[in-house]
Amino acid sequence: MARVIVGMSGGVDSAVTAYLLKRAGYDVVGTTLRIWESAEGQESRCCEIDDARHTAWKLGIQYYALNSISDFEKHVTEPFMDCYIAGKTPNPCVFCNRHVKWEKMLYFAGVMGADYIATGHYAYVIKLPNGRYTVKKALYAEKDQTYMLYRLSQEQLAKTLMPLGDYTKEQVRKLAREADLTVAEKADSQEICFVTDGNYADFIRDNAKAPIPGEGNFVSEDGEILGKHKGIIHYTVGQRKGLGLPLGYPAYVKGIHPDTNEVVISTEDSLYSREIICNDLNFLSIEGLKPGEKLSCVVKIRYHHQGAPATIEMIDDKRLKVTFETSVRAATPGQSAVFYSDEDYVIGGGVIDEIV
Repeated sequence: MARVIVGMSGGVDSAVTAYLLKRAGYDVVGTTLRIWESAEGQESRCCEIDDARHTAWKLGIQYYALNSISDFEKHVTEPFMDCYIAGKTPNPCVFCNRHVKWEKMLYFAGVMGADYIATGHYAYVIKLPNGRYTVKKALYAEKDQTYMLYRLSQEQLAKTLMPLGDYTKEQVRKLAREADLTVAEKADSQEICFVTDGNYADFIRDNAKAPIPGEGNFVSEDGEILGKHKGIIHYTVGQRKGLGLPLGYPAYVKGIHPDTNEVVISTEDSLYSREIICNDLNFLSIEGLKPGEKLSCVVKIRYHHQGAPATIEMIDDKRLKVTFETSVRAATPGQSAVFYSDEDYVIGGGVIDEIV
């Protein structure tokens, strides 16, 4: 009987993951990583320990809560705040998965003598004919979570199970009802897990160690001053709401310049681009590309982006250029670009550094 460590957030997806693996005959051990707690004692939506513990009790499996607060601060919240202060928009979940959740669960698997770890992500883990591991899109596109998994290493994927790739959310809830799990109707979290009220700017203001830029100028693409902004951490590329600029036409954030503390304003047409430069790359289905080497694929520039046909080309050992067949809207520095094959495998991905 293979032993598996299941990461349990306290939600329905991870609860059903544990249920399915136990039903399949695995020796299941549940764990929740305690990754963040507010000054008032409020937990992250990724570590609601009471709900996870109750689910484990209901399923009759061992359960442990593990402290990962310092790792989370180092790899997630501090880079998250630094990214906004630098005028970019981060993807905290992709770095949390690689450097916190998988690292800690695999460590715990070694301690517990477990063969695998498992999560409630909607995706498949696939071993390709070339011997490399990757993730493949879930059967139902509306729940696919492969975008958030592109940074995982080969060693991490080789030890990972993801049983929910075939399921819809309603099918998962039905399984939870059949198992009489109290989290069956629990709502999904829609916000960043450690920003429980959705106001990330307040979180940065209350927690950042680095100086936070103050008020500055909204400017046009030509440099004309259009008004005052309340600090660059409040804005992201493509944003329209909350600008407070009575310009007589729909205004959008086109760019953020931390060096001059300016937010560039323009029309929606200006948000479209055909080329982006990515760094901080990670490849899954292939070992990588050599400088000058090109590959056709589909590229997603944000979690809810449908993806667009493009060609990726290595510029040098660390940077990659993405050229889209048609322009994409509001590519945003700090977000991730994830590359997919025609078979819906993740080729790899990187962090958007520059819009050409």
